[in-house]
Formats: sequence, structure tokens, C-alpha cells
Amino acid sequence: MEKIKQLTDLAKLIRARRSVKKGYNDKTVEKETVLELLDSAVWAPTHGMRQPWRFLFVGADQKESFAKKVAATYPEEKQENREAYLNEPSALLIVIMDVPDNQKQYDENFGATASMIHNFQLLAWEQQLGVVWKTNPHIYDPVVKSILDVQDDEKIVGFIHMGYFDEAPMEKPRKSVEDKFTTFEG
Repeated sequence: MEKIKQLTDLAKLIRARRSVKKGYNDKTVEKETVLELLDSAVWAPTHGMRQPWRFLFVGADQKESFAKKVAATYPEEKQENREAYLNEPSALLIVIMDVPDNQKQYDENFGATASMIHNFQLLAWEQQLGVVWKTNPHIYDPVVKSILDVQDDEKIVGFIHMGYFDEAPMEKPRKSVEDKFTTFEG
């Protein structure tokens, strides 16, 4: 397969983006910044224009109380660790998805929500805002769902940890697309 000789700016951004899991600095992640990023991120493909997402922002002022409540859902011996973990990012964004009754629409909603999250990650990276999409066990906990007012017909898709950073994570190589690509010979 012939390689593309010149990468577009978009291709460069996609290849440059990293998940920032730690090493956040003290710069505050403002609610307005997150809203601005989401305003473009929600232009992701969405079947039937369902736009099956909603968001819960946890800023610096709420983070300590939030972390304590979510950590309390873990066994006692893990609570201190989980509380510290949830306090590490500068802010969090909880992404909540509508859960329809049929599997096809569920898959479509999840695909749309994942696409929107990826858009958010790219837009944040462009602003030197580090993010990582976390799917820790607490996103499945009914008590956490209750704490966050997540309804029975909704699912927590993930906690997006956010923070500005001074040093970007190292690039991790990808497997060659040629190794994952076949042609139907039917």
C-alpha cells in the first residue's frame, strides 16, 4: 500500500493526540472551555440525529466532594486510593448516554457517543488540554448512578479526566493497518 506523502493538518492532529492520564499542572479547567469544546464535539455522526448524550461537569470547586462520594462506593481498603485518583485531574466530565430498548439503537448511540468523545479529545488536544476517557468499575455501580442522578434509561459511558499539562506523553506505536486489512474475495 502506498503511503500518503503529505499528512493534512487533521491527520497530524489525530496522530499527535495522546491520552493524558497524569502529570496535570495547576491551571484550572474552566466550565466555559469545556462547553466551547463540546459545542463542536457534538457535531459527531449521530443516527437519526438522536444526539444521545448529556454531560455532568465536575470542576475544581466540586471535585473534592465528588471524589469522596464516588470513592465511598468502593470497599473500605480501596477508598483512599480511589479518592486520590479522582482528585488527580483538574476537572472531570461525566458522559451519560441514552439507553434505548433495542440493540441496534444502543449500538448506534454508543458509536455516536464514542465519536463525540473522540472529537472532544482532539479539540482538547488542540488547546493543550489533556484528557483521558476512563471506564473504571464505578461507572457501572448503581450507587454511583444514583449519586450522579443517572436514570434507569441511561448509561455512564465514561469519566473524562481533564487537566493542562507541561509534558506530553510519549507516542506509542500502532500496528500496521496492512496487518489488520483484508479484501473480500467472495
